[in-house]
Amino acid sequence: MHYESPIRDPWIVGKTDYTTISNEICGPAEVAPTKWWYMGFTLSVLVLLYGAGVLTYYFLTGVGTWGLNKTIGWAWDITNFVWWIGIGHAGTLISAILLIFRQEWRNSINRSAEAMTIFAVFCAGVFPVLHMGRVWDGFWVLPLPNDLGPLWPNFNSALLWDVFAISTYLTVSVVFWYTGIIPDLATLRDRSTAKLRKFTLNFFSFGWNGSVRHWNRFELVSLILAGISTPLVLSVHTIVSFDFATSVIPGWHTTIFPPYFVAGAIFSGFAMVLSLMIIARKVMGLEKYITIGHIEAMAKIITLTGSMVGIAYGTEFFIAWYSGDPFEQFAFINRAFGPYAWAYWIMISCNVISPQLFWFRKLRRDPTFVWILAVFVNIGMWFERFVIIVISLHRDFLPSSWAMYHPTWVEISIYLMTFGLFMSCFLLFAKYLPVVAIAEVKAILKSTRGGKPEEAMIGRGKQDYDPELAYRLVMAAKVNGNGHGHAIADHDSNPGEEGFVDPLEQGGGDNE
Repeated sequence: MHYESPIRDPWIVGKTDYTTISNEICGPAEVAPTKWWYMGFTLSVLVLLYGAGVLTYYFLTGVGTWGLNKTIGWAWDITNFVWWIGIGHAGTLISAILLIFRQEWRNSINRSAEAMTIFAVFCAGVFPVLHMGRVWDGFWVLPLPNDLGPLWPNFNSALLWDVFAISTYLTVSVVFWYTGIIPDLATLRDRSTAKLRKFTLNFFSFGWNGSVRHWNRFELVSLILAGISTPLVLSVHTIVSFDFATSVIPGWHTTIFPPYFVAGAIFSGFAMVLSLMIIARKVMGLEKYITIGHIEAMAKIITLTGSMVGIAYGTEFFIAWYSGDPFEQFAFINRAFGPYAWAYWIMISCNVISPQLFWFRKLRRDPTFVWILAVFVNIGMWFERFVIIVISLHRDFLPSSWAMYHPTWVEISIYLMTFGLFMSCFLLFAKYLPVVAIAEVKAILKSTRGGKPEEAMIGRGKQDYDPELAYRLVMAAKVNGNGHGHAIADHDSNPGEEGFVDPLEQGGGDNE
């Protein structure tokens, strides 16, 4: 029998039921946009249009508008590409791996994280295309019949592996996201009164009627896609790391890059999820479903992956020293104490030092603090890519070829354009589709709240949960023989209802 410890945070808080869940999550998609939404969307579109104008100038003028030189051929373009790809990893991790391990806390955040994955991959795909220079000749990299000359894709190149890995990752992520949203599209359809809207939603939900057959197929397809996506989480950023690790450049030619890049991708991805979801839960009134417990769980993962990234930084220095290679040793000394040392220490401060503050429970349960620190993590992970790419290139084997790199206004504008693209897509998604998976939240409503004392909900709006108080209440009820009293029975659960579990029948609150 499933038993949820009373001292564990409920994943759904406040007074709610199935009807309330539908009303509160579908509400933003069924009413007119607010002025704040219009302001945010207008700003995002303006930034996107400005970037489109800069792209036109870039196409007409050429790649010489960037700050690249004979030594540094990769700079902001590949830095931004790797950064956006990393951000896209949290969605698939939350959707696939946590689904396989049956982690219920994923149910409230997986929908938005999956959407962010898709939008981040869109943004990442911009930079390799622009990096080609002559974009109109980009089709030459495809494995076409050789009637255009002696130009063939090099299937031994990790750059070509990127194309296949990322395109596969995007395809599976879109299918996974769309499959999960089908029951919720049907919910919107059933609540709609406009004939055109009802017809459109019915078409995109494939006529979903909630039958046992439909649910069986839904669960089966979700597990299959989770099984396909899980190796993709590991393979995509591993292959991205091969872009560097298969070269002979000091600072790149190392075997630690694959696990190091994967940990960094999850690190930055969860930080971006927190950066947006903390705002969305407040603006859209979703505190019941995206709880302090969800924020704390993601903060713990950030602490874990940030520590892994910190170990990787130290390992790199150790291997450079242990190798006895003077070029490798100089590359890492130059990172820490060379002309770009400021970027290196920003990276260390944001990625290694700041996440350690999450060891304090009070801080990782403070949404404002978590949001600020998540922004710092995103900044630090961008600088990590900058450090790896630019600092490793700007001082190579020959001192005569050493150079400095400075971004131009064109590169900065294109980077800002991707933020306009990302936020425009996310705001459209948040307005017209449910940002929380309605069906999956309903599936855990009883199990996650059964045996949770209502009196243990504290704080403003009763959004926080005190596990020590919950334990004392359960123990007091046990001593008093109040097996089904208000102190331990959820107000939505009754002893006779399916899903209700009396913690006293399981030996009290000290089982876990």
